[in-house]
Amino acid sequence: MKKFVQFYLSIFFVLSLLISSLNLWAQTESEKLNDFFEKTYMDRLNMFPEWQGYEGIKDRNDEWNDDSEEMRDKDFEMQLTSLQYMKDNFDYDELEEQAKVSYRLYEEEVNEAKESRQFRYHNFPVNQMFGEHTDIPSFLINVHSIDNVSDAEAYIKRLQKVTIKIGQLVDGLKLRAEMGIVAPAFVFPMVIEDCDNIIKGFPFETKADDCTIMADFRKKVTALDLGKKQQKKLLKEAKKALLSSVKPAYENLLTYLAALQKKADGNNGAWSLPNGKAFYEMALRNTTTTNMTPEEIFETGQAEIERIHGEMKTIMKQTGFEGDLTAFFDFMKKDEQFYFSDDEAGREDYMKRTNEIIEGITARLDDLFITKPKADLEVKRVEPFREKSAGKAFYNRGAPDGSRPGTYYANLYDMKQMPWYQMEALAYHEAIPGHHMQISIAMELAGLPKFRKYGGYTAYVEGWGLYSEFVPKEIGFYEDPYSDFGRLAMELWRACRLVADVGIHKKQWTREKAIALYADNTPNPYDDCVKMVERHFVMPSQATAYKIGMLKILELREKAKVALGNNFDIRAFHDVVLKNGALPLSVLEEYTDEWVETLMPEEKPEEVEEKKEEEDKKE
Repeated sequence: MKKFVQFYLSIFFVLSLLISSLNLWAQTESEKLNDFFEKTYMDRLNMFPEWQGYEGIKDRNDEWNDDSEEMRDKDFEMQLTSLQYMKDNFDYDELEEQAKVSYRLYEEEVNEAKESRQFRYHNFPVNQMFGEHTDIPSFLINVHSIDNVSDAEAYIKRLQKVTIKIGQLVDGLKLRAEMGIVAPAFVFPMVIEDCDNIIKGFPFETKADDCTIMADFRKKVTALDLGKKQQKKLLKEAKKALLSSVKPAYENLLTYLAALQKKADGNNGAWSLPNGKAFYEMALRNTTTTNMTPEEIFETGQAEIERIHGEMKTIMKQTGFEGDLTAFFDFMKKDEQFYFSDDEAGREDYMKRTNEIIEGITARLDDLFITKPKADLEVKRVEPFREKSAGKAFYNRGAPDGSRPGTYYANLYDMKQMPWYQMEALAYHEAIPGHHMQISIAMELAGLPKFRKYGGYTAYVEGWGLYSEFVPKEIGFYEDPYSDFGRLAMELWRACRLVADVGIHKKQWTREKAIALYADNTPNPYDDCVKMVERHFVMPSQATAYKIGMLKILELREKAKVALGNNFDIRAFHDVVLKNGALPLSVLEEYTDEWVETLMPEEKPEEVEEKKEEEDKKE
């Protein structure tokens, strides 16, 4: 009987292999490639519990990412191995067009990682914009959901492991310091204050309100249907973890930051880093996904500043203001009519009005778009522990399974930096039709590998965000001339970024000279100018993406309009831009050219471009 069973098991095993082989054989080359991308993506995802959390996966929700150098090396080697496997096992010529794009993008992604490898320490893991010191509480509050006791226990285990997490952060800071890579001097007071804020309140102080993390944990646990005894037990364990792990971890970080602060050599751009010139040029290529030189970006910014100033003068006349543009800027900065009250009532009014703006544009999406996102959106204020140093607005994507909505954060720490005339443009950029719409549509696309759904190219993503500030004007929004001025003020801000970023990192501008560029050319408050310049210093090249990306989208749209004439459909154009996920600008151009070709096969994109140039000359 035993031999009989073994015989049939052997037959079953052979048949399974045969069926598997037949299935593999039946797959197209593109399907096999997409299976490879799925496996590669999941292998990497399984290495990083925090990445899993952002995607709504709870398999390892009691752990943090391993930020050790060993893990970073392992991840890099995995990427190299995967690329080589792809080259060895897939025939590019046999792939369908979409799969060919995925093949190219994956190859470019890994090659970019290889090129960037020499500069992997050219960053500041702790700064006023972001870093593990604020990412830890932000992740727990916004990503780590508590739906049951197991989730609560996992939250506590994460608290218990903060010592290891912060320890790895300090190790990374020490490694950079040995190479002469230390954050600018202005960074340290803000970072130190943020760290102090995290360990203020109960249980770190006995007679005080809950600290940020304890307040979050208590709110989530008390919302569960648990007995008081079990709730009390969980709260007690969280308190213990905060005191035994979180407190000493942050105290250790604060001690090291105080020592590192003494090594901060003023406020210098990327040029001051080891091989800084090559690093910055590479950063610009990666950020803009173009081969534009620093000088070309600088000159583009100057030209855009001049153009936008001209449009602002027209609006200034519409309002009846008497005086020059500088005087109008001063009026917009100081007149109380443009600001909500700097109290809780004013902040509530701001949030209410923001939601109304989003509802208004959402009701008109059919005028501009065929494809709309399914994901929910919520608007939140930036949490108190980080609002003093955080940017004025930003977006966090939701979970792919819908368990966590996308979130538009508004920073209401200083209401003087949030005038109502910029509310529309901010909401369109961060929420709809901007980041929430673009990122959610990408995540919901069928047939694309996950590395494309969840990945991003800064020039594309932020270029779309800035384009999204502009396009509602074409269907009647920005009715108030001051709101239209606010839209232009935000576009002007991004034009100044091109000049300031190159000025700081290439031309060795001082912090003060860069601040003066913003203060002299924009209506933004002085503190806003300071924050922006400090952002430039810790994120070289990043701020150039917005205007370069927007200009490319507008260029492609205009090219298509000239080619197609009355056949041009803005809704179809937006589908072309959005329905392939984030792309390098060069690949986005390929897609739009192909779309134009399908609608007018008798003409080629090169001929269309020649026609446009001829018309421009006539004008």
